[in-house]
Amino acid sequence: MDDMTRGHKPRTPGAHRSRRWFMNRAMLTGGVSAVAVMGGYAASSAGAETTSSTDATASASPSGAPTGAPPGGGGQTVAYDDFVGVTTDGTVVDDLYAIHSTHVSTVPVVRAAKAFVDALTDDQKSATLFDVDSDQWLDWTNVDSNNRDGVALRDLTEKQYALGMRLLKASLSARGLKQSNQIRKINQFLGEYTGDTSKALNEDAYWFTIMGTPSVTEAWGFQFEGHHLVINYFVLGDQVVMTPTFMGSEPTKITYDGVDYHLFKEETAAGLRLLRSLNDTQLAAALSTAAKTGEDLIAGAGKDNGVIPYAGLKGSALTGRRQEQLLLDLVEVYVGNMDEGHAQVKMREVEKHLDDTYFYWMGEYEDDSAFYYRVHSPVILIEYDAEHALAYHGDKDTSSASATASASASASASAGPGPGGGSQGDPTPTTQHIHTIVRTPNGNDYGVDLLKLHRDTDH
Repeated sequence: MDDMTRGHKPRTPGAHRSRRWFMNRAMLTGGVSAVAVMGGYAASSAGAETTSSTDATASASPSGAPTGAPPGGGGQTVAYDDFVGVTTDGTVVDDLYAIHSTHVSTVPVVRAAKAFVDALTDDQKSATLFDVDSDQWLDWTNVDSNNRDGVALRDLTEKQYALGMRLLKASLSARGLKQSNQIRKINQFLGEYTGDTSKALNEDAYWFTIMGTPSVTEAWGFQFEGHHLVINYFVLGDQVVMTPTFMGSEPTKITYDGVDYHLFKEETAAGLRLLRSLNDTQLAAALSTAAKTGEDLIAGAGKDNGVIPYAGLKGSALTGRRQEQLLLDLVEVYVGNMDEGHAQVKMREVEKHLDDTYFYWMGEYEDDSAFYYRVHSPVILIEYDAEHALAYHGDKDTSSASATASASASASASAGPGPGGGSQGDPTPTTQHIHTIVRTPNGNDYGVDLLKLHRDTDH
């Protein structure tokens, strides 16, 4: 048995449920009492870093999730063998994906992954390496939990850490890498702000797992997971699927240790540009009649088999190339987090279905509004959601914060409303807490459909 598979028994249907799967299942069915096993402020906030929806366009209990399951942050609720993917009505649209050459090399990411794996100890490999069709793919959550599989950045040697960062650099664009690092840095700030960086609120509380054996011909992938940042990266030959990808932050705009951060500025601006280009008829189709709440994301963790009907303005109702380009520009902000060559491949796929792409908006649309929007087509699903405040409520001087101020900041964390509105227990959405997710509907999250095709055709 080689190092790449050490410690992992042959896979059986429904196998490879981690201990965290059972904890998540307990949370989903048992409520708040199960949250006590979690680290960070999740225990004190009773799992509030999950998302739910009042959006009538989505099913209340998508396939694979028990009634009452938190839609955004609960973690795995179905096994890999039971994976269907996000659909509009429970039925997968066939023949959307195919094995083909993209003419974009995956050699850099394969080499980076091999170097990272080779640098791990046997014990680290045993904790980190899984089968390519493992349930581990689906076992992710955006909450600040320490109960994760794999190897954490904080437990790596300096050399291993550098190789892990090289793997991310090979997989992401410069913009995607910058945003990922900023999310981690803000997580460090949040730990200092709340007075505890010892658990999941720090920049190195992020875990790697590797599924399969890094290869230029065989299917494999990796997962990078922690609070407000989850990247699933599947590779088959020169094809890449980087979904689901969850990115979020609380706060989103802050000066920390002398550095200015403004996360999701592009995502916010691109959404507003498209919405403001619409005429009255188009606007009436795009805008929801439901009120914006503090938690409207519906395709987060635990929603791998979510049923989400199309809603909003259909792409075929856009007028002129300018509006079509604004829609494509919006999608590219998200797709562009992956390395540039494969982002271009994905954008060509998205453009083929532009007429069947829907744009949906909930909330106001001023520059400082806290809103929700969704872009949804047969091949991509994007959600942007301004959520209510959980841990960050700001100080009187909301323009800056520093590590040295963590004690006073922690004392003010429960003092009341902060920038953008909202307070602990207040459902008012705030621009200082944003969640986003990107999915590949109709069965190709985690590259599942490509793997099936690969096996069916014996590539």
